[in-house]
Amino acid sequence: MNVIYPLAVPKGRRLCCEVCEASAERVCTACTVTYYCGVVHQRADWRSIHEKICQLLIPLRTSMPFYNSEEERQHGLHQLQQRQKHLIEFCYTVAQKYLFEGKHEDAVPAALHSLRFRMNVHGLSSVELVPAYLLLAEASLGLGHIVQAEEYLSQAQWTVLKSTECSYATHSLLHRNLGLLCMAKENYEEARYHLANDIYFASCAFGTEDIRTSGGYFHLANIFYGLNKLDLADTLYTKVSEIWNKYLNDHYQVLSQARIQQIDLLGKRFEADTGLDEAQEAEAIRILTSVLNIRESTSDKAPRKTIFVLKILVMLYYLMMNYSKAQEYAMRAFNLAKEQQLSDHEQNTIQELLNLILAEEGYPII
Repeated sequence: MNVIYPLAVPKGRRLCCEVCEASAERVCTACTVTYYCGVVHQRADWRSIHEKICQLLIPLRTSMPFYNSEEERQHGLHQLQQRQKHLIEFCYTVAQKYLFEGKHEDAVPAALHSLRFRMNVHGLSSVELVPAYLLLAEASLGLGHIVQAEEYLSQAQWTVLKSTECSYATHSLLHRNLGLLCMAKENYEEARYHLANDIYFASCAFGTEDIRTSGGYFHLANIFYGLNKLDLADTLYTKVSEIWNKYLNDHYQVLSQARIQQIDLLGKRFEADTGLDEAQEAEAIRILTSVLNIRESTSDKAPRKTIFVLKILVMLYYLMMNYSKAQEYAMRAFNLAKEQQLSDHEQNTIQELLNLILAEEGYPII
């Protein structure tokens, strides 16, 4: 049974809901260390993150055992901290993935977990809390909770201002989220300012041609597209496409060569090798499909740009070993190339990609 009996709770101990921190009335019977105000928040947390980390929470939320020596105690504390650090990154990645997939409500509990573990490990005023605040701000924006998003961003800004050791990457994320907030409020001039800063700090941290910088270009392109400044938007969408094309093509060439030579790169035969975590893969899909939709709306004017994005998506899904999706995009690129009567060389390049995918699925090549 999930219901908490008040008499079973030690005197003076207040049990709080994992999601909203209200007084708890229910407990997870699987781990018995996680509490909720009601069934709605329990289900929301389970769907978001709790199912994935339920048993991992038990050693973190129970009393430490008695140790025979100080050395053993220090080792136990170190192990506890390592578990918390693992959960910080895991919950953060899960929340990011939800955001890129447009599942803003599911992202909130996972982001809250990441924030609380960061507080436990780094303290209440550490700059390490900023990425979690930014996740919560983005989720709030996605849910239409502008005031809540502003509160999280204000907390993130204040933490950054107090810090003397804030990285370029963190500054980049902060400005990106401030830019998204301004876009939601239709303050496009200030949004451009923040996104320009996002690109600057991301370039300082990773370089101008890195996939982690491409998000700033993408959001800036969206602003220009919405303002009907199509030439500027087109230039930035092209920049985003080229960055992802270079990144994925490098991985595609390495993997293709390995398969020709029958080399196993990861210890298991031919596992997916995008070099990305799940959140980054979701970001790539979101960005590239958005650019594709823009390109397809003007494919009669620039078919080669549409085909270029289709080929990037083919490589992405091929590397993810989602061959059905890769085949779908390859066929669309191949048909568009024939329809637009592009050169034989361009059509042959796409056909080679398609044949490679068909061979992976055991179908005869075209």
